[in-house]
Amino acid sequence: MAAYQGSKPLTSKTVENMKPGSPDRSDIGEYRGLRVSRGKSGRTSFYYRYRSPLTGKLVQMNIGRFPEISLADARNQFLILKEIRLSGLCPVNEQKKKIEAEAVIAYKEAVDASHQRFSVKDLIDLYLEEYIEDRKTTDGKFVSGARKPKGQSETRRTLENDPMKEFGLLEAKDLTRQMVVEHILSIVHRGANVQAGNVLRELSAAYEYAIGLGRLPMDFANPALLAKAGLRQAKIKLTSQRGKRALSDNELEKLLRWLPGSMYTDTQKNVIRFTLWTGCRSGEVCAAEWGAIDLVKSTFHIRESKTGAERYVQLPRQAVGFLKVLRLNSDKYLFPSIKTKLPIQQKQLTEQAWRMRTKNRMLDIEPWTPHDLRRTVRTGLSRLRCPNEVAEAVLGHARGGIEGTYDLHRYESECKEWLQAWADHLDGLVN
Repeated sequence: MAAYQGSKPLTSKTVENMKPGSPDRSDIGEYRGLRVSRGKSGRTSFYYRYRSPLTGKLVQMNIGRFPEISLADARNQFLILKEIRLSGLCPVNEQKKKIEAEAVIAYKEAVDASHQRFSVKDLIDLYLEEYIEDRKTTDGKFVSGARKPKGQSETRRTLENDPMKEFGLLEAKDLTRQMVVEHILSIVHRGANVQAGNVLRELSAAYEYAIGLGRLPMDFANPALLAKAGLRQAKIKLTSQRGKRALSDNELEKLLRWLPGSMYTDTQKNVIRFTLWTGCRSGEVCAAEWGAIDLVKSTFHIRESKTGAERYVQLPRQAVGFLKVLRLNSDKYLFPSIKTKLPIQQKQLTEQAWRMRTKNRMLDIEPWTPHDLRRTVRTGLSRLRCPNEVAEAVLGHARGGIEGTYDLHRYESECKEWLQAWADHLDGLVN
């Protein structure tokens, strides 16, 4: 991109006020050759553009990103690089030589360190940073990780939230099968069977990776793999259990009265309310965007469902009124995280419920999960004498067999009628 040829020197204010995708700015005077660029993503970088004394070609070298590096620091670095060029050397080539030399030193240090302390945290970091996640080589080349971006963040969360917190400071060679078994059982006891299975799988893979690289002896027995065999022998289920829980009207009344003052965040409370009004999967609710909501037609358009078919959820008046108020305080997503502004994750509801139970702050009824609310809606519709085919359509269940082949009616008006009856029923429980 061509640089904006100004007649005034760069200032911090000038750099701050640059618009994404605008022409690069160039400094003047003794700093001529120092440029600053702001990309379309808003990333702002200083770089030095010069003609190589070795090849005679134009070359540019990144100095640093603003505001991590200030304009004053960028100018100081620029003057150093300029002196290198004036001495007949190419700064880019010199940087490559320095990186290569540092890589040799780092390799030697890594070899030495491999014979020193190697903790569980080191083992997990090695697995994540050198295998699972995207990374750059020492010469700046991009290498894709073994997982897609979402899988990368999930794997890091899985390993950091449980085994790293529990065993991070322990020597990797000192972790035993029994320690892993007890840790996995503690996760199971908090009702997170799937998370327990994920932790065991990823910890086992991390150990295998470290053994394969020689960071642990080749004859070292993987404690997570041994624990996996033991748990299988004990028939400990580390997958999701088939749910059978549906809240009764009495439990629903208690839940609706307790929810406003509970330890759930406001966003989590809203997800629970919307799930109860619509019977949607809580994951579908968490991911909802305003582009899928039509407040005039009172519909929620789910483009990708678990069954692979899109559908329009009919919204009762209570949900529409709620959304009109919510629209004033949110942007792209209905239920965004305060920190990331991205949709909250479904597992946060389960994790928060677990925290409340450990503090004796959970509603005093039989334990329930977010998905139990969907089952509660389906069961409640049956109690209201809603026809079976309509109740199934409310939940978006695909009809099987010959009926699914020939009956293509979507029951949208019927769904609207019965979801309204259900929402009125919920109101009646607390009023």
